[in-house]
Amino acid sequence: MLTIFSIPKPFRGHINIIQRNAIQSWLKLFPKCEIILFGDDEGVAEVAREFKLFHIPEIEKNEFGTPLLDSAFNLAQKLAKNEILAYINADNILMPDSISAIKRIKKPLFLMSGRRWDLDIKEEIDFTEPNWENKLKNRIEKEGKLRGFSGMDYFVFPKNLLHNLHPFAVGRPGWDNWLIYHIRSLKIPMIDATEVITVLHQKHDYSHSSYGERDRVGGPEEEKSLKLAGGFINMGTLRDADWVLTPHGLKKPSFSRRILASLFLFYPWRLLLSIKRKLKIF
Repeated sequence: MLTIFSIPKPFRGHINIIQRNAIQSWLKLFPKCEIILFGDDEGVAEVAREFKLFHIPEIEKNEFGTPLLDSAFNLAQKLAKNEILAYINADNILMPDSISAIKRIKKPLFLMSGRRWDLDIKEEIDFTEPNWENKLKNRIEKEGKLRGFSGMDYFVFPKNLLHNLHPFAVGRPGWDNWLIYHIRSLKIPMIDATEVITVLHQKHDYSHSSYGERDRVGGPEEEKSLKLAGGFINMGTLRDADWVLTPHGLKKPSFSRRILASLFLFYPWRLLLSIKRKLKIF
């Protein structure tokens, strides 16, 4: 039913724990999903063999050695056995509600994402325990933080979607915002699934990159990513989605969000938003 693909970081220390948690949560989804791991970083091949996943080590990289998203997306669309694909960052746990939510989408073309929950998880989760899902949901309710409309860590889309991604580096700022802008500019439905899909981002530092900062990878890789996007004027968020997925199916967003989603298609409005973002007024 669904092909999940991801580009993991090296499996070391805390990152090793949370990425193994994430992958094991994907394996618990039903119906069973095809899972593709991209890249040749430390531990990727070994984890793919351990969990019997499809592994593609050859992926294009930038001059800093960071894998490129367009390479992974193109290969996944070419090789996936299923008609619906999901790209997800490798530190995110998918809860079982994901599959039933995706089944509600009947549109031939779409892009879907949702806001993530942030939670500190330091330990390996025992997914053989029958109550693992309820325990995690309780922790989310007590300790989790729902990110804003830019807090996206996954995208779901049909295999034939022409994403036209630039050679963005994985895990660097701006590519996901550009993708929303691009999809909206093509008048393809952009769906916010926050209400029905629970995605749990396991918090971590950014020491895996020499340009790691407190909450992102900065430096020349951030600069290049923003340049590829064409600047803040070509970036959107889930606030600009023109559909919302609910337990009862797709519906149009609230009146205020419909106004914002409509304004997003006009250059002057995006120019104002880009000025706000440059000034860090969110």
